[in-house]
Amino acid sequence: MISKLQVARLAGAAILIAGIKLALHLYADHNYGYFVDELYNLSLARHLDWGYVDVAPMIAVIGRFEVAVLGDSLQAIRLLPALAGALKVLLTAMIARELGGGRFAQALAALCFLAAPGLLAMDHFLNVNSFEAVVWIGLALLLARMIRGGDEKLWLWFGLLSGVGLETKHSVLLFGFALVAGLALSPARRLLASRWLLLGGAIAFLLFVPNLLWNIHYHFPFLELQENIRRDGRNVAFTPFSFFAQEGLAMLPASVPVWLAGLWYLFFHREGRRYAALGWAFLIASALILALNPRIYYLFPAFPMLFAAGAVAIEQWRAKWVRWVLCVLIVALGALLAPTMIPLLPPETYIAYARATGLQQPRIENHRLGPLPQLFADQFGWEEMAAATARVYDSLPPDVRAHTAIFGQNYGQAGAINVYGRKYGLPEAISGHQNFYLWGPRGYTGESMIVLGDNRATLEREFDHVEWRAHVAHPYAMPYEHIDIFYCRGMKWPLAQVWPKIKKWD
Repeated sequence: MISKLQVARLAGAAILIAGIKLALHLYADHNYGYFVDELYNLSLARHLDWGYVDVAPMIAVIGRFEVAVLGDSLQAIRLLPALAGALKVLLTAMIARELGGGRFAQALAALCFLAAPGLLAMDHFLNVNSFEAVVWIGLALLLARMIRGGDEKLWLWFGLLSGVGLETKHSVLLFGFALVAGLALSPARRLLASRWLLLGGAIAFLLFVPNLLWNIHYHFPFLELQENIRRDGRNVAFTPFSFFAQEGLAMLPASVPVWLAGLWYLFFHREGRRYAALGWAFLIASALILALNPRIYYLFPAFPMLFAAGAVAIEQWRAKWVRWVLCVLIVALGALLAPTMIPLLPPETYIAYARATGLQQPRIENHRLGPLPQLFADQFGWEEMAAATARVYDSLPPDVRAHTAIFGQNYGQAGAINVYGRKYGLPEAISGHQNFYLWGPRGYTGESMIVLGDNRATLEREFDHVEWRAHVAHPYAMPYEHIDIFYCRGMKWPLAQVWPKIKKWD
């Protein structure tokens, strides 16, 4: 049983490192606002369903729980991602322990996780990737435990975690396949003959059925979305070499020797070869992700098991001073890069810091940037947008407001109205972007609309009367969110009739 892997048996340093990670995330919420995806996820939380265009349902459930129990402040909605980050530090140390690592190996694996800039960024805000990684690391831990000689009934827990993971992010299917395929290529392939594997698979499938049925009903919108993203060229393109170069930066250059040592340990070390399934899983997952027009963070959850394996290998080095030098380098470089990935510094201080050090976040999209990188810029301008919209809305006669729709071009704009607009008395926004499209026009006819982020020429083709009312341009926001706000009357066709034409899945 997994309960035998007690946290109390971990190295005290690993537990301390988990606490440091939690403290960092709780501290870094004071100078910035909601991230764009958080605005969307909070909108999903208000519309619980078995699926959404671009995500599985778990993130909405988590958001709904946080809002109901803790409230919707930044500190409230970012608590569970921060706790998930601390948990992943412990799970990574547990994998090191399962692979035969002592206290140093457990602590080094935990330290690599803490210092990895990409993992630090993913655990800082309410997003699906933070919780997906819990599943990947948990599955790797369960498989390592079974290979070591644990009860094969752990396949039931493997299936349960996989099923929950599939309701969290569909890429769990990719990693689950990589683990099973890696097992088939490894000396531990005997585990595939267990009847408990079939039962675990059945559990995973049953848990996934509700989301699968939702996707069948809506004709698998996620696949259409992915094809649109590939076609529009929004993502930064990578060659295999540039992809892994970016992975090395995201996992911290000083930690590269650790995860490379992990691959060596899993494939070539006399004791480590028994766990080769984990090494094969990493290579198979890498190949599949590279074939899918990847973003660099897709592979992030696979690195902790390599941190663990590498830490076990490094613990066995005879030159102890070398491994301590490596730890110092990881701490020093991790501390240097941390302010570039989570908002530890006020914006003005961050800009000066980035200019002085030359350090910047890796780009994941091809948008033009302002003074801040995208992960930081996407936390600015939203409340100002909602406040400007409220001024337009309040300027309308009361009888007109009752049937006035607020239309956002993307889920950030619509989500900002839904989150910030409540204190201004605004109704929920509508949009054609992602799952907002499936929620439809909600009874609005188009006779009176406040439109965010469009242009006059386009709107005059759709409405009898178009008035420019405001311009919103927060200096730290992404440049494409410097927008005009229009008030439009007399849509030339019923909004319900033209709704299919405004679908925007990208």
